[in-house]
Amino acid sequence: MSSKQGAGVPRRRALFLATAVAFLAAGCGTSSDSSSGGPVTVKAMDYFTAEPQRGAVDDLLRTCGRTTGVKVEHQSVANPQLMPKVLQQLSSHTLPDLLMLDNPALPQIAETGALTELSSAGVDLDGYYPSILSAGTYEKKVYGLAPGVNSVALFYNKDLLAAAHVEPPRTWAELTAAAKKLTKGDRYGFAMSADNDGEGAWQFLPFLWSRGGDLDTLDSAPSVAALDLVSGLVEQGLMSKSAVTWAQSDANDQFAAGKAAMMINGPWQFPGLDTRKDLKYGVAQIPVPTAGDTLKVPLGGEVWTVPRTDEAHQRAAAKVLACLNTPAHQLSFAKKVGYVPSRRAAAERLGDEDPRMAPFVSEVATAKSRTETVGTRYPAIATAVESALQSALSGAASPQQAMKSAQAKASKSD
Repeated sequence: MSSKQGAGVPRRRALFLATAVAFLAAGCGTSSDSSSGGPVTVKAMDYFTAEPQRGAVDDLLRTCGRTTGVKVEHQSVANPQLMPKVLQQLSSHTLPDLLMLDNPALPQIAETGALTELSSAGVDLDGYYPSILSAGTYEKKVYGLAPGVNSVALFYNKDLLAAAHVEPPRTWAELTAAAKKLTKGDRYGFAMSADNDGEGAWQFLPFLWSRGGDLDTLDSAPSVAALDLVSGLVEQGLMSKSAVTWAQSDANDQFAAGKAAMMINGPWQFPGLDTRKDLKYGVAQIPVPTAGDTLKVPLGGEVWTVPRTDEAHQRAAAKVLACLNTPAHQLSFAKKVGYVPSRRAAAERLGDEDPRMAPFVSEVATAKSRTETVGTRYPAIATAVESALQSALSGAASPQQAMKSAQAKASKSD
């Protein structure tokens, strides 16, 4: 999740349902192509408009087009415009043949009946982490497949931790203790995004889930305890109150400038951090409540889907999708863009080759899809979680009060 995800989705819920009815009433969408007997042209659409993702996907699609004998036309639409465009195409039955979606958006498109179930299309689903297959699943059927995934981990400044005689924390108690030793002057011990634009909930979920909280009961004791930890870091002056306005890129800027000794962030930050020659950083797993607890992080990344068009285009698109997900292609793509391959064997190889990626690889086995239990309700629940973060970290409400209010807001999405 290297950019804003899911913003504005709840407001489009009614439109999704309306277009679903129209789609099902009119039948499957169609995709234009010549019937001259030449290669089928597959239109692929994603939201990778920036490098290195844009170039990596373009190269991979071109390679798979040659391998499968399919002509691939690739279009990238800026992330904020992708879902409105998908909705428009869904309504007019002009969806592309190969469509990339942010994984939390998949249930909302799958429920319209617009996507092809992948196993029936002949796409091999063996060798994948169950958590990754779950991210592309709707009502027990896999409609989306990710060539790679990402999540968040703990970044730490090696020099600052060494000077303070601090080891990378492994538990919540160690995190607080380390942050206290590392907070000095205008430097905070810890930083994370707690904004209300999609990334705050994403960064908070490892704490909520690892403590035993869930998205169905935000006001449960484990969920409140997770918010108490994060708000306590602000209350003690170990994390800036400005975190409520920070995106992940802002937290990264603080870390890169030496104004935060540790942060929660993702591997997409590696290229920028690597330009700071004076910065020596390491990556570790996010601390868990107590030693021995299982870390559960949200699974980020995008899934490729095959919309229902016609048999020839669906078959061709499925071949390209299968090609995108060969172990070799997954590994190559992951190295270029800082992702973890979806196939376990390829992911483990990446972890062996790049120590910085090893924590992310380790997390995938127990990672959770944000929509796994709540489905299409996730965007509204995430908004409620971020409201709780804003209230608690600003001091406007206690963690318990903030989560009680969040649960009330989330319940309205049922």
